[in-house]
Amino acid sequence: MADTEYPDDLIALERSAWEQIQAGTLTVGTARAVREGIDNFVAERKAAGNEVRRMDIELGLKWLVRYKAAA
Repeated sequence: MADTEYPDDLIALERSAWEQIQAGTLTVGTARAVREGIDNFVAERKAAGNEVRRMDIELGLKWLVRYKAAA
């Protein structure tokens, strides 16, 4: 999780979702876009031969956006 390099577009999607969550305005469309982005990222990593779990990728992305950015 710590050594995963997330694509900029996926980070931007998660950042947008986090901002919407904080404002109480998260939309289904934003949530779906994040979900699909994570699914695609996991599929790409697995296709490249990397052993990854979706949950680890999602938690790592949330940590990067919500906590690392605040540090």
